[in-house]
Amino acid sequence: MKLITADYTYTPHGFKKNLAIVYDQKIRTIDTFENLKRKYPDAGIAYSGANSILYPGFINTHVHLEFSANTTALQYGSFRTWLDSVIEKRDELLQACDNTLMQQKTEEMLASGVTTFGAVSSFGAELEICTGIPQRVVFFNELIGSNAAYADALYHDFLERIKASENCDREARITPAVAIHSPYSVQPVILDKAVQLAAQKNYPLSAHFLESQAEREWLESGEGHFLTFFKKYFNTSTPVTNIEAFMHAFDACPTHFIHCVQAKNEELAYLAEKGHSIAHCPRSNRLLGCGRLAIEKLGELEMPFTVATDGLSSNWSLNIFDELRAALMMHHAEPLQKLSGQLIKSITSDAAKILGLNTGSIEEGKEADFTVVTLPDMPNSAEDIALQTILHTQKASEVYIGGEKII
Repeated sequence: MKLITADYTYTPHGFKKNLAIVYDQKIRTIDTFENLKRKYPDAGIAYSGANSILYPGFINTHVHLEFSANTTALQYGSFRTWLDSVIEKRDELLQACDNTLMQQKTEEMLASGVTTFGAVSSFGAELEICTGIPQRVVFFNELIGSNAAYADALYHDFLERIKASENCDREARITPAVAIHSPYSVQPVILDKAVQLAAQKNYPLSAHFLESQAEREWLESGEGHFLTFFKKYFNTSTPVTNIEAFMHAFDACPTHFIHCVQAKNEELAYLAEKGHSIAHCPRSNRLLGCGRLAIEKLGELEMPFTVATDGLSSNWSLNIFDELRAALMMHHAEPLQKLSGQLIKSITSDAAKILGLNTGSIEEGKEADFTVVTLPDMPNSAEDIALQTILHTQKASEVYIGGEKII
């Protein structure tokens, strides 16, 4: 048994002083430092130092590692401009994204305290890296295929990638999962099969949805930039589905929808009613000109959300603190302390519940995944700790996964 303590501990009931945790691979008990020191006199004691905050390990629910080679190759400003540049540079960027580079990016996440991430994979190329890193990985095998002539072959490839993620060694901490690329890129027949598979196997399920105005226009009327795009690259001028049909396809399986920036209030209400959640990627949404997710509306609907970095095709870092700061500034009308608390919750307990993980909170029986943050000074009030953590942290001071100190 080991014992860890910090100046403050982030618990399901807020930030608490003078707490300690006894753990091995899991959290075994939580009490005052004095009580646990008496009860476990032989436990190794780790004090995280002055101005330290002990958090559960952070969770980045949505990351694309496949485009990690991008820095300045892609064009930002609008979704249309960005998408055209992706098509132009796609093969070049994928070829440049080798295992060494992808591993560096997982280490960047780890340095910012991310102990678990959701890896969205179109080809399965990241699986080798993900099996060799210390973090937990929810491996989202992505289904894509809008051309009916190739749908069966693409679904077969998807199933093979699912099997590969299922067959990973237990020590690799891989959770197989299903991702649907988007409503405009997946044939409804194979979409239904994939959703049924996720439901049957109780796998986490995600889907990009209503990211841009161009997507909304295409799904509603078959017009706009996507009409030109699909005619040019796929020789089609008809959407494979519409907004309502796509939403209904997920009715029986709670889904983590990605973005939803262009969702109307009634659509958000419907998603909330069906028990779904949203991954909010503020920097990606800003760079691609998609707009702002109305998280205040999600609060009214009691709809959980996570903050996630997306991939480096639409971001400049995978540091979760960079993303939290962007969210803090984007939602300028929200009270700072309240919003900061929501943001921390979105990368801890809410994220864990959404992905079905036994992590994300400091409670007995949870996995011993911890992130320690050291502030320059201790805030005068515990109510300010979340805000000051977001403002002043670039890297975690310590990171533990499964009871093992990684940083």
